[in-house]
Amino acid sequence: MMLNNGCLCCTVRGDLVRMISELVDKKKGKFDHLVIETTGLANPAPIIQTFYAEDTVFNDVKLDGVVTLVDSKHARLHLDEVKPKGIVNEAVQQIAYADRIIINKTDLVSEPEVSSLVERIRSINRMANLKRAQYGKVDLDYVLGIGGFDLERIESAVTEEPHDEHEHEHEHKHEHEHHHDHAHDHDHDHHHHDHDHKHGEHNHHAHDHTHDPGVSSVSIVCEGEMDLEKADMWLGNLLLERSDDIYRMKGLLSVSGMPQRFVFQGVHDIFEGSPDRMWEPNEPRINKIVFIGRNLNREELETGFKDCLLK
Repeated sequence: MMLNNGCLCCTVRGDLVRMISELVDKKKGKFDHLVIETTGLANPAPIIQTFYAEDTVFNDVKLDGVVTLVDSKHARLHLDEVKPKGIVNEAVQQIAYADRIIINKTDLVSEPEVSSLVERIRSINRMANLKRAQYGKVDLDYVLGIGGFDLERIESAVTEEPHDEHEHEHEHKHEHEHHHDHAHDHDHDHHHHDHDHKHGEHNHHAHDHTHDPGVSSVSIVCEGEMDLEKADMWLGNLLLERSDDIYRMKGLLSVSGMPQRFVFQGVHDIFEGSPDRMWEPNEPRINKIVFIGRNLNREELETGFKDCLLK
């Protein structure tokens, strides 16, 4: 079914809502997946928000994930494109919102170029699972059944461990390089050697990009127990003041007096959270949060987050 009366990227779309409702009614819910393909210039945010803002959609279907296909040969050109003030770089946004990123056409560029692009992508979005491909060939289960918006899968998005298991299984050609890339990326992130960049400063791994639009990932990990009231107030104020700049966030909290782990996620000002599984008796009570957004200040976010800990 074609939606050709305008771009999906503009607003929360009434026509998209109607089309999903029609499909649900026609098929009586008897389909496994509904795939929405946008134009190359689409901003994914309004489409994501449609699934939360409209009850008719929210009750009938569940958003599974966002897949972004990256053209290895031309990606840097688009990522470095300087837009007029107030205009977003769509290529950067599509990477920032993604749960799965397929780095395609790797046969058209050298291995160092691919590795540099991988580092660049990870500096923007450290939550996404990456896979290299040629001719767009990937297993179907890599792009369906993602669970990118499932609260019960938050841990895999905020963990410090490598989580590109599909690439390990299927990409033997690049397996060694990929293991190195991923370990390298997480090692630096874990020790806070800041590839998150407060205001889009240069990543020393991506030597040749000089027009970073300031979109990055910030990951914060700390031990201790959270004061839920303080954390709720801090996150609420943060989203009130910076919701346009915070594209996505996911977190796992150890809340004082709560025997379960508390997990949450957000897209701009849409926020959802709930208690998760019980903490194991000897499990370290660790809090983790990851932000992806524009002009993120790591020091401010880390200070605010740690101020919510019980003193």
